Amino acid sequence: MNLISRGAEANIYKKEDIVLKERIKKSYRIEELDEKLRTQRTRHEEKLLITAKKLGVPVPDVLNKEKYSIKMQFIDGARLKNTFDKENLPELAKKIAESVALLHKNDIIHGDLTTSNMILSEGNVYFIDFGLGFFSKAYEDKAVDLHLFEEALVSTHGGEAKKFFDMFLEEYKKSYPDCEKILKRLDVIRDKGRYVHR
Repeated sequence: MNLISRGAEANIYKKEDIVLKERIKKSYRIEELDEKLRTQRTRHEEKLLITAKKLGVPVPDVLNKEKYSIKMQFIDGARLKNTFDKENLPELAKKIAESVALLHKNDIIHGDLTTSNMILSEGNVYFIDFGLGFFSKAYEDKAVDLHLFEEALVSTHGGEAKKFFDMFLEEYKKSYPDCEKILKRLDVIRDKGRYVHR
């Protein structure tokens, strides 16, 4: 397999239409703790991917899991980060919002919603890298997920980001009618951020 990405927590390898995500051993951690963390995080990410797939969210198929690694389907497409400004933004906002709303309605927090972790393939937006994800019913956690997405959009895509996030939120509300408390928490988080930056 060929190494295609080296991350802080894991390396990504590819062979033909298969991707292997392997969590890296951390020498600065106590060995027993390191093994426990890598095992738990691998198991947890597998569960998030499988659950999201069952819900109908476009994610890679999980093919196999070992102690520290997950083998999954390679999604052939372009990272949204690299093609964002060439897309039909209202349609894109709708697709992303429907998937994020579906995750949140089922208490899945992605944890790293960025256009680097979305792949555009055959008209679908696939969500990848659930390594920071978790299950939570808390409005706060869902609001933080949205806020991090907003911040990632602004830092990566500049001018179009604010307009796009507003379109995304409108579609999110349509797909998740019971999201009022989440959006109130989002406003609180934004206000805290503005206060800190003053």
